[in-house]
Amino acid sequence: MSYRLIQILTVILPTILIGGFEFFRHDILLGHLSMETGNVFITILTFVLSLLFSSWVFHIIRIKNDQLAKEQAKRAVYEERERLARELHDGIAQSLFYLNVKLKQGDVEAASRAVSTIDHHVRQAIFNLRSTPEEGGSMNARVTKWISEWSSFTGIDVDGDFEIPNQLFTLKEEVQIFAIIQEAFANIRKHSGATKVGIKFKEAQNQWQLKIWDNGCGIDTSMVSERKYGISMMQERARQVGAVLQISKIELGGTDIIVTKEIQK
Repeated sequence: MSYRLIQILTVILPTILIGGFEFFRHDILLGHLSMETGNVFITILTFVLSLLFSSWVFHIIRIKNDQLAKEQAKRAVYEERERLARELHDGIAQSLFYLNVKLKQGDVEAASRAVSTIDHHVRQAIFNLRSTPEEGGSMNARVTKWISEWSSFTGIDVDGDFEIPNQLFTLKEEVQIFAIIQEAFANIRKHSGATKVGIKFKEAQNQWQLKIWDNGCGIDTSMVSERKYGISMMQERARQVGAVLQISKIELGGTDIIVTKEIQK
């Protein structure tokens, strides 16, 4: 049912029913029904009609909003898959070009490394696509499962304290946050040399915070300003949920990635 039809019914139904009752009362029931009793009846009729009609209308609106939220979530998932496809294409294209050059030069060792890189890109892409945010279950379950598989895949230990309150995020926001986690963990695997990763989510009275850290070599802070290592993607994802992304190098070694959003009460 369209919003236009709902708008028309909102105007027509109360007019017909209440107006019709008034005409019926004055033309037929005037000699049998006092003015006071008629006023009581019309008040009760208006209340019942308003209750039933508003319940029906808001039920329709909730259904449409749920459908819209699901469509937005699916679109975000498709956008994420397109990003992964572009990343896979670019990575493999560069590696194949490098492989071709090294084979022509007769550098078998470098060519072997290029093949390993291609294999790695393909495996990582398959791993990311295998666990998408449109799967059933809560976000906590999806992220916990993905992190467990990532740890088994990379051999890097993960210390997790990840518990998001139900209904805190919309489906679309869950997609964006999941994408930030995936990109952060991918960067840790590719560049940090870490042996341990931590992830924690906490919600205070007026804000929530997602923190990811590792014990690796630590990010070069100049890379943050140059928007390398997928940083621009993570910043854009954070912006889409109204959050702020901060990346810093830990003094004793490692990198902190913190996503924070102020909650409007």
